[in-house]
Amino acid sequence: MTRVFALVAAVITLAASTTLANRVLPGWAYPVCGAVAALALIALARAAGCSWTDLGLRAFRRPALVGLAGAGLIAVVFGIALAVPSLRTVYSDGRVGDPDLGQLLWLTCGRILFGTVLIEEIAFRGVLPALLGATDDRWRWPPILGSAALFGLWHALPALAIGRNAAVHAVFGATPVVVLQVLAMAAAGVAGIFLHWWRHRGRGVLASVIVHFATNAGGLTLAVLVR
Repeated sequence: MTRVFALVAAVITLAASTTLANRVLPGWAYPVCGAVAALALIALARAAGCSWTDLGLRAFRRPALVGLAGAGLIAVVFGIALAVPSLRTVYSDGRVGDPDLGQLLWLTCGRILFGTVLIEEIAFRGVLPALLGATDDRWRWPPILGSAALFGLWHALPALAIGRNAAVHAVFGATPVVVLQVLAMAAAGVAGIFLHWWRHRGRGVLASVIVHFATNAGGLTLAVLVR
């Protein structure tokens, strides 16, 4: 299988996955869809000749240490935001609802970990950069920007609800939904570059997985606590 064919198949797999997860499947199937799509992407990349190192799935110790350092930095940022009252609106989000402890564990360790973080890091920091020609020995902008752009497009459907965040509504309240959607997708693309930096420094996807999970799960937990 050629890498071009695998790349096209990977993009189609991701498009189908996000459509199913956000528009078709019931909530309980969200992490299942993400996990199945992640395995399919790995199979495509391996069939196209990508090694486990190319995919960022060989090493453990260094990625784990770098990822934990990133999670610590995220915790400091969250702490500063909590300490400054004017910044707490960042965590006021109408999408959060009022989950109990069991529901919160399901959202963080089920939906976020397997339905969001796992599929996104394997796809956009592992498989797609490898198929586009990224390597661990040096930073190459074309494959990184390409995967970051696709990461932004991946957020097209979730970005439709971004206006329900209190901080976003306060700043962009009168902005058309389509404009907000584009801005959210652009922000996701920038975040994709940031996450790839952690994957690159850690020499493995586990580093960006930890940072991504700390950001999403930590943000959701704080939103529930300060609501």
